[in-house]
Amino acid sequence: MEKVMVMKDINQLLDLYCEGCYVKKQLIKERGKTGAHQFCISECTIGEQLKFLGTEINKLGTSSK
Repeated sequence: MEKVMVMKDINQLLDLYCEGCYVKKQLIKERGKTGAHQFCISECTIGEQLKFLGTEINKLGTSSK
């Protein structure tokens, strides 16, 4: 998988699911920005997909531009 393709997948996920997410908005009110972020990266299924894609980018390293 190419870096550009992974970045497009990440952007698509963020635009489709994270932009305007009601759960995130509520958690920001209840837990603050840090608490909401922690939920997103540890408990949200989209966050899990984003973490996976991030590890894929790390595997590709800087060799592919």
